[in-house]
Amino acid sequence: MEPGAIVGIAIGCALAGAIIGFFVSRWFFKRQLQKNPPINENMIRAMFMQMGRKPSEAQVRAVMNSMKRNS
Repeated sequence: MEPGAIVGIAIGCALAGAIIGFFVSRWFFKRQLQKNPPINENMIRAMFMQMGRKPSEAQVRAVMNSMKRNS
């Protein structure tokens, strides 16, 4: 086999692997988000209520902002 053909096949395989890897990882990511949705304001309110506190809107927003900043 010629060296040019081997290089062409290697590049083609790498490109196909990258495309397949992209779609597989996207599928896994979507599945993870369905099983474990990102936290929202209602979840924060429920967390405060479980701790025996009634949260104010300022507290809920502060927790959401800190989570967005740190993620």
